[in-house]
Amino acid sequence: MSLVDEKTEARRAAFARRSAAHKMNRGGASGMLSEVLAGHRGVPVAGYLPIKTEIDPRGAMAEASAYGEVGVPVIQGAGQPLIFAQWVPEIPLVDGPFGAQVPEEILPIIPQIVIVPLVAFDRRGGRLGYGGGFYDRTLEWLRNKGPVMAIGFAYGAQEADHLPLEPTDQPLDLIVTERRVIEPITA
Repeated sequence: MSLVDEKTEARRAAFARRSAAHKMNRGGASGMLSEVLAGHRGVPVAGYLPIKTEIDPRGAMAEASAYGEVGVPVIQGAGQPLIFAQWVPEIPLVDGPFGAQVPEEILPIIPQIVIVPLVAFDRRGGRLGYGGGFYDRTLEWLRNKGPVMAIGFAYGAQEADHLPLEPTDQPLDLIVTERRVIEPITA
């Protein structure tokens, strides 16, 4: 099986697990994420506005916005890194690419913490996304500019034993689920 086929199969299985976990969610899933971000008050943070069955980080983002800049991703175009537009609760939003909303007025920020949506993760800090490479390019670009912490945010059910990864896949520094914080195993 090719790496592309492996990734396709891993995504299919992970989407099913994520959908089931999302249906069981009763709210408050961002509590653990809030606890992690509380240790980094005032540091610029990038979150995301959830689409479909993604776990919702907005509660933690709203809390973080009381202490510093919070941004959300804006797709510039295929093959380019994301930019992050300043976000606060109740900001006017418009429809952006792939069904995600973006602020009506784009005021760029440079985050030092990026909350990364994902389809699947593993204990080694591997992340399987949607396949566009946007976060991999963005994290590589940000890490070349200075320190940045990539926090994968997901339902615990999205964990996989093994993910088909490529050298260009950027690792997660921390994984936060609705119930726990996972520090990746490095070896």
